[in-house]
Amino acid sequence: MTVLKILTYPDPFLTRTAMPVETIDDEIQEIIENMADTMYKAPGVGLAAIQAGIDKRIIVYDPSADPVKREFSVVINPEIIGMEGETVSENEGCLSVPDYRSDVRRSRVVTIRGMDRSGNPVEFCAEDFPAVILQHEIDHLNGILFIERISMIKRNLYKSRIKKAIKKGELPI
Repeated sequence: MTVLKILTYPDPFLTRTAMPVETIDDEIQEIIENMADTMYKAPGVGLAAIQAGIDKRIIVYDPSADPVKREFSVVINPEIIGMEGETVSENEGCLSVPDYRSDVRRSRVVTIRGMDRSGNPVEFCAEDFPAVILQHEIDHLNGILFIERISMIKRNLYKSRIKKAIKKGELPI
């Protein structure tokens, strides 16, 4: 088991757009397993490679967050190709934005296209909680944190709190 370091806001790496995976080899398989280990250890329901400082378009997720069953899914080079409806993801949080939660407007249903960990093309629909997870993780691959999807007032309050904590030496820069 290898647990990766999860980058946290305001690390500038989190604002990068991740690079597509060109070849699925043993290195990518190891990254996937390490990402899953990290997600379950955190604990979380999803993780994008960029959150672990890996510049690759890979996400892992498991809505059940069950570290014993480890029934996680992987999507490589995921893209949202369809969205339907609207929901409010209540109390959404993020491993890269610790100690902060907020309501976020998301699509209720998404259609995703990408590849599985064997390189096979996949296209599927997800709704409700799995749809929220997928949108959140794909946002990470596009350099977007969930705090960019909340009101400017709430976002600025959070950013001010973090800046103060860094200034006081309570958080690393």
